[in-house]
Amino acid sequence: MTNPANSTAPDATAPGAAGPPAPPPDVGVVLATHRRPALMRRALASILAQDYAGRIHVLVVHDQCELDSSLESACGQRRVQALPNVRSPGLAGARNTGIMALHTPLVAFCDDDDVWLPEKLTRQVAALLAVPGAEFSSTAMVVDYEGHSAVRLAGTESVGHEDFLRSRMSMVHSSSFVINRRALIDGIGLVDETIPNSMCEDWDLLLRASRRRPVVNVDEPLVRIQWGGSSYFYQQWEVKNAAHTWILDHHPEILSHAVGKARVFGQLAFGHAALGEPRAAWHWAWRSLRANAREPRAMLALLVAARLVPAATVVDRLQRKGRGI
Repeated sequence: MTNPANSTAPDATAPGAAGPPAPPPDVGVVLATHRRPALMRRALASILAQDYAGRIHVLVVHDQCELDSSLESACGQRRVQALPNVRSPGLAGARNTGIMALHTPLVAFCDDDDVWLPEKLTRQVAALLAVPGAEFSSTAMVVDYEGHSAVRLAGTESVGHEDFLRSRMSMVHSSSFVINRRALIDGIGLVDETIPNSMCEDWDLLLRASRRRPVVNVDEPLVRIQWGGSSYFYQQWEVKNAAHTWILDHHPEILSHAVGKARVFGQLAFGHAALGEPRAAWHWAWRSLRANAREPRAMLALLVAARLVPAATVVDRLQRKGRGI
């Protein structure tokens, strides 16, 4: 997975010497942005401030917004380019625009309202390269919401397909992804651009990737994730319902996992309850509880459907703890 162009030949002048180690592989970063220039510049600054010894090539992909060419720079091991999304409008198309424009052995994602801690790439690339055949890696995260911060850990250094069938594993966040670019293009597949509003595109990608290899996880909070009003999907329940239905249609194996399908059914129940659709909420809550009588999302959906508690209150309390529906 190292970059052949960056390899270093052994020192023939020192008998028996193996030579210096090969430099770290180049990393291309896709920073997709949509009309959040101040937050995007904060995210970009955190990428450029990485203590990573290798080269970093950042593509700031502008989705449905004016191209800001003033971002472009090249200094030492860091390069920044700005380009428009030339594929489907939305996050999925913007990410794929960046992936296809890069030529680095590794590709990473960062949302324009999130930030990386300085040691993120160094720790993560080392972990990825240490596992033979590994293609996909992540880290844990810190969630920042309305002045509250919460650390979310996965509790494991390897996340498998069964884990993603059981749960979205929200602490495995797309802003922490570092992926073997060739495996992404030729095996895992690009980000799916048919998902409604690009919602759940990261879960779909994780499900496809983990079918091939487990995700290598550095279980330390090396990214800060911004939740709340800055999120494009904050309380967009119609979009969430459509995306969760899409996930079930495209990953029917979730339906064979009692805990996993109860979770998604519970999310659909809560989405309908939040939209003021009690009959649909009761339908999905009943299906959820039949699959797993302990599914908390179904219980919360019933409370919201019965107007005993507002959906916004439930979401607020959960996000203060770094959790979501």
